Amino acid sequence: MTDNSGHRSYNELFVGGQWRKPANPQQLAVISPHSEEPIGHVQVAGPEDVDVAVAAARQAFDHGPWPRLTHAERMAKVEELAAIYAGHVDEMADLITDEMGSPRSFSRMGQGAAAAAMIHLTLAAAREFPWVERRQGVLGEVHLHRAPVGVVGAIVPWNVPQFLIMPKLIPALIAGCAVIIKPAPETPLDALWLAEMIEQLGLPDGVVSVLPGGTDVGEALVRHPGVDKIAFTGSSAVGRRIATLCGEQLKRVSLELGGKSAAIVLDDADFGKTVAGLKSASLMNNGQACVAQTRILVSEKRHDEFVDALAGMMSELNVGDPTDENTDIGPMFAKRHQHQVQEYIRSGQSEGARIVLGGVNTTEERGWYVRPTLFVDATNDMRIAREEIFGPVLTVLRYRDEEDALRIANETDYGLAGSVWTADIAHGLEVAARVRAGTYGINMYTLDIGSPFGGFKHSGIGREFGPEGLDEYVELQTVIAGGKLPPL
Repeated sequence: MTDNSGHRSYNELFVGGQWRKPANPQQLAVISPHSEEPIGHVQVAGPEDVDVAVAAARQAFDHGPWPRLTHAERMAKVEELAAIYAGHVDEMADLITDEMGSPRSFSRMGQGAAAAAMIHLTLAAAREFPWVERRQGVLGEVHLHRAPVGVVGAIVPWNVPQFLIMPKLIPALIAGCAVIIKPAPETPLDALWLAEMIEQLGLPDGVVSVLPGGTDVGEALVRHPGVDKIAFTGSSAVGRRIATLCGEQLKRVSLELGGKSAAIVLDDADFGKTVAGLKSASLMNNGQACVAQTRILVSEKRHDEFVDALAGMMSELNVGDPTDENTDIGPMFAKRHQHQVQEYIRSGQSEGARIVLGGVNTTEERGWYVRPTLFVDATNDMRIAREEIFGPVLTVLRYRDEEDALRIANETDYGLAGSVWTADIAHGLEVAARVRAGTYGINMYTLDIGSPFGGFKHSGIGREFGPEGLDEYVELQTVIAGGKLPPL
């Protein structure tokens, strides 16, 4: 909804398919990280609103028509949403740029177009998905039925909000679930605009709610006994908290968490192409990406040569207004996060790493900017090499030989992503097999949104995208009959 100033603002929550006032109205201003000025406002939900949304979702799932429709009927509604969404892809991307500072060059592909494509890819996966199948068991033929998991709480962060809503919302809807989306308080506008689009579908009451809010809303959603599954993307610290609460209730949970990915640069790599590839693989979305390749592993023999090439690329990055098509690096999403990233830079210096370019000071007069920063002479036990910084800060680590590189790559609590850069792709596959990471790239790192995505170790539980993403929203029921089963 657009107000008189041209800003997109919302005075109500989307609860069970209806717009309604929150139990305790509280307005939240959405602030541009570039201008530091408001770009809109929303009403914030509270725990009481979670109760209302869950009650509506339970009614929709337990007694309503939605889970009892055929998959084809539900998919037809999702196809309607895809058509509506397609008409607003660039506008959605630009709104997210305004909300959290993602450069327009990234937003148009990585925020808007990718989210739109994800709807179609999930529909394609659903058409081939074995919703029912037959297997031969010990006692005879067995009927397997994949039933919807129930009421889903989808908690998403601010960095790529639509990109992270879609692999939760769309498979859940197709499976027959009811969904309550909790967007981050920094990026509520895109989620509520999505709610406006969903409203046009005429879904049964209770099927979708959108509740912007803070940790109290997330906690209420996770704790609520009426919620059957939590799907969360965010930090590993919050993921541990959610896993604990879900474990107490034996509630289903999928978690896509943090990363500290290592890019292994082998001596036979083309350094020019490698540095060009790392521009996006390491610094996409202002470095605010869980898959960012932020530990760059280079051999002692070719270290200085590579650092010169990497520093050359980083020194030419355009930092500034994220709405400018030529901008490479925009602001951090929040002032507090700008300070956190700057504190990491100070930490790297105090622990003995050397800054080749960048640093704490910013050249921008306004906005929550951090200069692209490159550390060398670092070791893998430093905070800048162990903790997820989530900003345009890269750390180069030396290795002696390939075995040493693999040791360093695996010496981390995380296991979300990684890459190897080499002239020998067959050897790259061998390297990938020895790194404990859920996704990997050879001479690139880009998510394939049609393939399963998720992490090892502290980087999460479960997978998104593809048929594996649909698996997260179903329960498997095994049926054995005391007679001949009818044909499928």
